[in-house]
Amino acid sequence: MPDKLDWDDAEEIALQLADKFPDTDPLTVRFTDLHAWVTQLEGFGGDPEGSNEGKLEAIQMAWHEEYQDRQEG
Repeated sequence: MPDKLDWDDAEEIALQLADKFPDTDPLTVRFTDLHAWVTQLEGFGGDPEGSNEGKLEAIQMAWHEEYQDRQEG
């Protein structure tokens, strides 16, 4: 894990979100909420203004993949 998470660390952020919100389907989360949740993660050190739709979508898709894996397992 990086010293501080940033917006480009989609896979690690997704794992943390999956741990923190295990029953939440990521595809139901609005980007405004996702942004807030990411900035509140322990170890997140990125600039809150440094996100964009593409970065949030990458996080959401990585989280969705993890969510699906956990539902199947």
